[in-house]
Amino acid sequence: MITDPATAPPVRLWEQAWRLLAAAAMGVLIWIVTASQLPVGATGPRIDWMITGDPLIALACLIALLWRRRFPVTITLSVILASTVSVLAGGASLLALCSLATRRRPAETVVAAVLSVITAVLTADFYPHRESTGPLWLVISLPTLMVGIVVAVGAAIGARREEVRSLREQVASAEREQAARAAEARIMERHRIAREMHDVLAHRVSLVAMQAGVLGHRPDLPADQVAELARGIAEGSHQALEELRDVLGVLRASPDGLEPPQPSLEDLPALVANARSLGLDVTLTATTTGEPPAAIARTVYRIVQEGLTNAGKHAPGARVSVTVEGTAGDGLRATVRDSGASRKATGPPVSGFGLLGLSERVELAGGELDHHAEPGGGFVLAARLPWPVREGSE
Repeated sequence: MITDPATAPPVRLWEQAWRLLAAAAMGVLIWIVTASQLPVGATGPRIDWMITGDPLIALACLIALLWRRRFPVTITLSVILASTVSVLAGGASLLALCSLATRRRPAETVVAAVLSVITAVLTADFYPHRESTGPLWLVISLPTLMVGIVVAVGAAIGARREEVRSLREQVASAEREQAARAAEARIMERHRIAREMHDVLAHRVSLVAMQAGVLGHRPDLPADQVAELARGIAEGSHQALEELRDVLGVLRASPDGLEPPQPSLEDLPALVANARSLGLDVTLTATTTGEPPAAIARTVYRIVQEGLTNAGKHAPGARVSVTVEGTAGDGLRATVRDSGASRKATGPPVSGFGLLGLSERVELAGGELDHHAEPGGGFVLAARLPWPVREGSE
């Protein structure tokens, strides 16, 4: 794999400094070994160059290494060629080769490595020696071994950088996915709370509006009935505020706080009784056997609540029948049927989202929802929900 130089981590000042110091130290070591091999009393231009020119070339190479990441190939080849006439620049040449190898581009690395071996062989005869430098194969093998080690180290560093970069990308990707899941969970929770607020308040407010409508259309009612309707309006408004406070309390509760108790099939008689007290003619027939799952029972409660709410808004004066039946394994069926409005409806504004939200709720529960107007008048809201058999039950 080729490492993109743009993904290489930036080099801090102290990291840059110790690399250059290490290259300088290696160059000094090579320079001392070379100087120790000079003949005793040797003089001449090359000896003078070793004292003056050699260190200057090495210093220029070390300075050039500061731009090795911006111009990797140019700087590396230039430093390697310069090391031909400067043994003190040998350390800088090896550092440049190692840095180039971290890019993990075989063509570049091979060219630089071969050039390094050639310049090392040429440098071996640049200064005079007291003794012979040995056979040619030895002169070639030692630089080749050194260059091979440097290239291997550079490739290993490049592989490590690539691995670290990949791990960082995986961590960043996991964090983005986690943030997306958290955002999705928050959105779903807001939708759930919105449905709960609609289910809780729409039913209560519609009944209050229906009672207020009776007061507006029946000025001939006796005083005791007017007082009873007024009390019903006051009580319904108070209960609506209490239920709104309960729902909003969920939003303000701590993450570890408990949610208020959710409705179930046991709360259906109270729901129907409350609707009767507010003027609806409702009958309830519940023939379930056993106890359904809490989520299914809560969904049935919301279906009945939505059906009574719609009957109060759109069919004032109608007779409403509520039927809930089912057993484990056979499913749970809930039906709300009204006979049609007996007078003009003057309820609150229609939101248009009640049945839509209810359809989504039933679909999430794995059931089916049907709602339609009957030919002879009236409206039917029916749902069928799964009721699985619990393991170990007969």
